[in-house]
Amino acid sequence: MAIDATADIHPTAIVEDGAEIGAGARVGPYCVIGPEVVLGEGVVLQSHVAVAGITRVGAGTRIFPFASIGHAPQDLKYRGERSELIIGANNSIREHVTMNPGTEGGGGVTRVGDGGLFMMSVHVGHDCVVGDGVILANNATLAGHVILDDNVILGGLAAIHQHVRIGRGAMIGGLAGVVADVIPYGSVIGERAHLAGLNLVGLKRRGADRAQIHGLRAAFGELFAEGGSLRERADGVAASHAGNPLVEEVLRFISAESSRSFTVPA
Repeated sequence: MAIDATADIHPTAIVEDGAEIGAGARVGPYCVIGPEVVLGEGVVLQSHVAVAGITRVGAGTRIFPFASIGHAPQDLKYRGERSELIIGANNSIREHVTMNPGTEGGGGVTRVGDGGLFMMSVHVGHDCVVGDGVILANNATLAGHVILDDNVILGGLAAIHQHVRIGRGAMIGGLAGVVADVIPYGSVIGERAHLAGLNLVGLKRRGADRAQIHGLRAAFGELFAEGGSLRERADGVAASHAGNPLVEEVLRFISAESSRSFTVPA
């Protein structure tokens, strides 16, 4: 067991032999830390947090009471194979959040980026890849193998189907069930989600160039016009909006391989 001398471990916490706890980390009352857990510098586990498995928690991340981190995946195909959960730095993981490690069938690793906010009762399923700066509101759920790019926002009770990709800067409305890929900067609503437009508020907050935003809006209209397939229309958009990095990001997303279709306007 490697516990830095500056770490603060509450006497009621259980830290199993082999765990590593970094400088300035704090493990609060009644937490349970497994033998292959690594807590980075300044990590705070407030109380009643259980961290298991081969789990690494990045520096400055704060985990709130009753979170369950790194326990066995909720996948009937899981047979106890060794797999990992890697959580980045400076995340806020609120009460009752669950994050599962990967499975052999999905590459064996679940990855969570830096600077995310995971509100109460969020679930991050096995083999997910979650980018930086994401916000998942209360009870949002990721099934297995989901990819969330940077700065994605999920509203409360949103549910993302397995193997779905959500592009950078997209916003998913509360209660939406998303069963198909969502383009970068898309704004999605509905019980069975449909594309309602672009996440213009998010683009403006992140300081996107106004002319590029206007170009993206025009490209959006062309991409989802009637006639031809989406990929055929994408070829036309590529020619008419060359040099706009926002449009180019959306086109790269559309052209990438995926096992899902795309979320489109109603």
